[in-house]
Amino acid sequence: MSLIIKEVLKEKELNDFIRFPEQLYKHVTNFIPPVRSEEVKTFSQDANPAYEYCDARLWLAIRDNKIVGRIAGIINHRYNSNREEKYARFGWLDFIEDKEVLEKLLHTVEVWATENDIYTVHGPIGFTSFDPSGVLVEGFDEIPTTYAHYNYPYYGKLLEECGYSKDVDWIEFNVKMPESIPDRIQRGAHMVQARYNLHPIRIKNRRHLLKYTGEVFKLINRSYSGLYGFSEISKNQAKQLINANWFILRKAYISLIADENDKLVGFGLAFPSLAKAVKKLNGTTSLRGYMTLFKALNNHKTVDLLLIAVRQDYQSKGVHAMIFNEIAKKFLKNKIEDIETTKELETNLKVNQLWNKLENTRQHKRSRCYIKRLNK
Repeated sequence: MSLIIKEVLKEKELNDFIRFPEQLYKHVTNFIPPVRSEEVKTFSQDANPAYEYCDARLWLAIRDNKIVGRIAGIINHRYNSNREEKYARFGWLDFIEDKEVLEKLLHTVEVWATENDIYTVHGPIGFTSFDPSGVLVEGFDEIPTTYAHYNYPYYGKLLEECGYSKDVDWIEFNVKMPESIPDRIQRGAHMVQARYNLHPIRIKNRRHLLKYTGEVFKLINRSYSGLYGFSEISKNQAKQLINANWFILRKAYISLIADENDKLVGFGLAFPSLAKAVKKLNGTTSLRGYMTLFKALNNHKTVDLLLIAVRQDYQSKGVHAMIFNEIAKKFLKNKIEDIETTKELETNLKVNQLWNKLENTRQHKRSRCYIKRLNK
């Protein structure tokens, strides 16, 4: 029963790497298989602009000719460039319930890190903040959002046994959409709007939205610059993100707030929840699958709230309430019943407190990023 770690170098090996979770979680209701063609793009240096500033290697754990685990090692040089302590990341971590398998996978990344003069390893975390990150430690009975990754409960325990400890937690909320926006949120939003001479930008159509995409990504880069694991989004990445999400973008679920000079000070973005529709694809793409997605886009009761960003000079002025007030009007109009927030740092009190102001809110999922400092 010898265990070997094999680097992914061939197309078939990449296919095995991508499809391993489908076998590992084939009996798990809440597992959503990623679309295989999109995963291939993620690990293609030609298709993924993150390779402009990241190095990555992929490995499989194999026992008796059977795949029993996988891991990606990533060095994000842009993230490291502004830090005294240099980090290597591990991501796309999946493994059977066997400490030896995990230990050897992690050791492989650790050796690679030290060969690059890096002595701190953390993860799971991807190339960028838009990749799956964190080990699920709470919420195993909840269906993930479209952009999250499920894992078994044993992951966290075995990571700790391998010498890793908590670095940060991300939390997620389920918010039952009220029949009307609470008065205190409306009053707060109107007060902020009047006090700082702000106004919502009315998006006429998706083409009109393109006028603001440059400002949106500048705002993300500035307001997220201090967030854990974040590295600046390049122009090529911004273009790729727009192209990848254009099909599911709905102008009704975008809230743009501008100052008196029509300069963007904050925005919020939500998508129709596609988790159940993507699960039906079972990792594949077909005309029938796209019809399933199209149906979900036009007939849904749940939205995933992806991003809220506020310009740094407005971050303590209540703009978050104004963003939510504007986007919530659209939720009510479209008869949305549930809001699923995507991962937020547990220390992001401005956003976390916004959800706690609403009734029928529960913090139902928690994911953890682990860290280990290696001996030099």
